[in-house]
Amino acid sequence: MELKEMSIEQLEERKAAIVAELDAPEADLDALEAEARSIKEEIESRMAEEAKKAEIRSAVAAGEGVVTKTFEKEERKTMTLAEVRALPAYAEAYKKYVLTNDPAECRAVISENAPDTVTGSGPVPVPVIVDQYVQTAWERDGIMSRVRRTFVRGNLRVTFEKAADPAAVHEEGTDHPAEETLELGTVELIPKNIKKWITLTDEALAMGGEEFLRYIYDEITYQIVRKAAALGIADIVNAPAAHGAHAIGIPVVSAAPSVTAIPAAAANLSDEATNIVVIMNRLTEATFLAAQVAGNFNVDPYAGLPRVYTSALPAYSTATSGQTYAIIGDLRGLQFNFPEGDGIVLKYDDLSLAEDDLVKIVGRQYAAHGVTAPGRFVKLAKA
Repeated sequence: MELKEMSIEQLEERKAAIVAELDAPEADLDALEAEARSIKEEIESRMAEEAKKAEIRSAVAAGEGVVTKTFEKEERKTMTLAEVRALPAYAEAYKKYVLTNDPAECRAVISENAPDTVTGSGPVPVPVIVDQYVQTAWERDGIMSRVRRTFVRGNLRVTFEKAADPAAVHEEGTDHPAEETLELGTVELIPKNIKKWITLTDEALAMGGEEFLRYIYDEITYQIVRKAAALGIADIVNAPAAHGAHAIGIPVVSAAPSVTAIPAAAANLSDEATNIVVIMNRLTEATFLAAQVAGNFNVDPYAGLPRVYTSALPAYSTATSGQTYAIIGDLRGLQFNFPEGDGIVLKYDDLSLAEDDLVKIVGRQYAAHGVTAPGRFVKLAKA
């Protein structure tokens, strides 16, 4: 079936199926990646179209434009769930759901506008603006936009090769090659909650539905994504130098910033590391440039590699001896698993700070993370 002929629900189901197919031995990763990208573009296109329709409906409801009556009897058009989620009325209902934990009004808006949609007692679907906002936050982060993301429920075990013999050529008429010696390790990704909470005043609570949700998700989502990126960097920094039964080893190169430090470190990567970047604190970049100028070298100290900045790594000037100050590698070797999806769950608390006339909104993301592919990273440490 062509993507254009599939509903949003069918597209989401296919996207989930692709995630499950990734770990199959015969999986065509390039084809699956291309299909997933096409599905994502199709969903985003439809969301943008539905958001535009909702904007027009809102403008007409406010009295803009000219309405021409052509039928004595109005025909009510049944909307899709995606169209309902783009309605301002649904954003208002979702705001009340956040503040009361009562999904009744959200389900009422869905039932009124899309009566054929079965919502049951499962999670309340988020408004389109929230879904777009959260996805944009993941894609905007330099680290999280490059990691491998999966959506497998429960704990996830990923097997890797600790050691393996290379393939051999078998000449006709000669003895067969010796049996391969293969030593495997397993990394287990155990999910935990990443949380961020903010306080709200009565003025914030009085905001309209869409304005309120943008205000809340702006701060909470940014901080959760930022923390997730820092946890991923910590996985790399804290990895041992050699492979273990349950951990992938990451080599360490001790060197001061220079025009040769990064190329020398990158030489330790496997040929499976393709989308290589340099990850470091912005202050460290100034040290690399100072070394370049001091040596009067007209050479790129980064060997043409893109830079990704993070404050989760110390600046070279403040790092202690042996401390990692830069990482060179392919961030697809870092995996995040989201058992409940990559949306942000909000909880409302009006009791903890009641004496100060403040309320608390707690956001959480349930995620597991770890280095799951060998040969993808090398750490640059202060000598």
